[in-house]
Amino acid sequence: VQLQASGGGLVEPGGSLRLSCVASESIGTLNFMAWYRQTPGKQRELVAADNSGGATTYADSVKGRFSISRDNAKNTVYLEMNALKPEDTAVYYCNARRDTVYYWGQGTLVTVSS
Repeated sequence: VQLQASGGGLVEPGGSLRLSCVASESIGTLNFMAWYRQTPGKQRELVAADNSGGATTYADSVKGRFSISRDNAKNTVYLEMNALKPEDTAVYYCNARRDTVYYWGQGTLVTVSS
């Protein structure tokens, strides 16, 4: 499965962005899709996850501000980010799992700065 992430950019604090991750195959066959982020010198951290059963999980730092959703018809998973803060600045990665195999997309840079 190939994952193509897009939507990153420069935004002011308090602004919004929507990231998209398009999969090369039907996401209906994937058990789990998620967004992670990473900043220099830090481990990659889970931001939001959506499993095939509809349950979602969010990092405490983004709860109430970020929302993950999927459009099975477009093989796309989205991350809607609102009320962005400078500490949200990171490279964001799309991740998917089918059974025991994990797939990663390339990152998309989000910079929150005035």
